[in-house]
Amino acid sequence: MTAFTGSKINMAGGASDYLAAAERRAGQGLPQGPPLDLNGIGIVGGGTMGAGIAAAVLLAGLPVWMVERDARSVDAGRGRVLAILADSLTRGVIDADDHARLVAQFSASADYESLSQADLVIEAVFEDLTLKRRVFETLDTVAKPGAVLASNTSYLDVGAIAGSVRDPSRVIGLHFFSPAYIMKLLELVVPDGASDAAVATGAALGRRLRKVVVPSGVCDGFIGNRIMAAYRRACDEMVEDGALPHEVDRAMRDFGFRMGVFEMQDLAGLDIAWAMRKRRGRVPGQRYVAIADRLCELGRFGRKAGQGWYRYDDGKTPVVDPQVTALIEAESARLGITRTPHSAAGIMARILTVMQSEGRALLKEGIAARASDIDVVMVNGYGFPRDKGGPMYMADGAGETT
Repeated sequence: MTAFTGSKINMAGGASDYLAAAERRAGQGLPQGPPLDLNGIGIVGGGTMGAGIAAAVLLAGLPVWMVERDARSVDAGRGRVLAILADSLTRGVIDADDHARLVAQFSASADYESLSQADLVIEAVFEDLTLKRRVFETLDTVAKPGAVLASNTSYLDVGAIAGSVRDPSRVIGLHFFSPAYIMKLLELVVPDGASDAAVATGAALGRRLRKVVVPSGVCDGFIGNRIMAAYRRACDEMVEDGALPHEVDRAMRDFGFRMGVFEMQDLAGLDIAWAMRKRRGRVPGQRYVAIADRLCELGRFGRKAGQGWYRYDDGKTPVVDPQVTALIEAESARLGITRTPHSAAGIMARILTVMQSEGRALLKEGIAARASDIDVVMVNGYGFPRDKGGPMYMADGAGETT
């Protein structure tokens, strides 16, 4: 576990001034060391996340070498990156000359040797520890000795990934948020033993990409996903106890979130979290709500499947589905739970309490440097309403956070 040192922010100007100061303060307390010169970035994986990271790097003016596992995947990954660049041209983010230059600075292949030119390589493959360790073993043989190796994992132990290379000190985590070429947040995950140069280089890349860089120690889910997993469990429990998904989502939207937790799950795809739950197994002593598993068993994987927690008759608009309501009520009955209504105020009180409790645990464990970093993560990565400052700011009341 990597502990960070924090300091207080005392802002009298309200949530907006507090967050502006918190974003400026984020990253302070990281180990100091001269970053490597960044003249080109390698990326392993051309899926949605890998392609988004590649586009972000290209738009920041750095060459990119992308590697995929076979010719078909290379073509698909290249197509995703070029589509983002074309869209950036259409929207006026870049002009025709920029577009031509960026396309020329991008290459994609199935040859890991192409990464030997990169100063920093970002792995962005499927969220599986064995697969990621195998990728890093390969990178250890092809990347130049001084290159920093980073994993885009959103949950896994970066220290365990680092253990697959001869020099673990050059390994860090860079957790981007999707779409990576738009989202401002970057969690910089610092495992034990990471060198000052590796950490400084990761932070320098984040700044080059105009991200808000927030350091995190190593734990399951780091800062943001650990908090999200906790409040998602609370929402699942409320649904099993008597609330309905659309009531939870409506309470969150009325509070200021752009979408609720169940709408968000449908957008991301229920099958991804289902696969993760099956790999992890159940946590002893922790309540397990199986409703999402039941939906996946029926092929209800979210918006991409036309049905998940909601039905999507037009492919994008969530419609309350009586079949899901019946499934939820049947699951409660099977467990002998007497369903009771939940008010919007009660729903949000539960969500905020869980967020704040998990945030305090992250501070106590030294995973987060300061409470304001947690607020920066939740606002910039998870849609917490900016005008409310963040869950820790709301818990403190005065905006003074450690």
